[in-house]
Amino acid sequence: MTIALQYCHITVNDVDESLTFYRDALGLEVRNDVASGGFRWVTLGSATQPGLEIVISEPHAGRSQADGDTLQELLTKGVLPNIGFRSDDLDATFEKMLESGAEVLQEPIEQPWGPRDCAFRDPSGNMVRISQTPKA
Repeated sequence: MTIALQYCHITVNDVDESLTFYRDALGLEVRNDVASGGFRWVTLGSATQPGLEIVISEPHAGRSQADGDTLQELLTKGVLPNIGFRSDDLDATFEKMLESGAEVLQEPIEQPWGPRDCAFRDPSGNMVRISQTPKA
């Protein structure tokens, strides 16, 4: 038996604004763009990981009003879990993120547990960490 991560979900305030961030700044490719029942979600992924996707949608998409309201409140507070990416060139990725206008939370630093990493906020306030593992 094998098991592998297939997708993860990121809640965003505005799908179009977030699509620009994840596609243009981070370089992910759009795999699917679905509108249904007044809501929309977009799946994106890296060309190097064809079986793994990120789904972005707004808080009320596919949820009850109460659940969507709660999720919106958590998103507004900036307390939803972060998402982590790996880059083979952290400095170039950091520069590309700066050029996109993303809010910098942490410039590239060496972490005591091994990788160099940096952190940004996406347009909805979600923390996005990017790391580069040292070459052995």
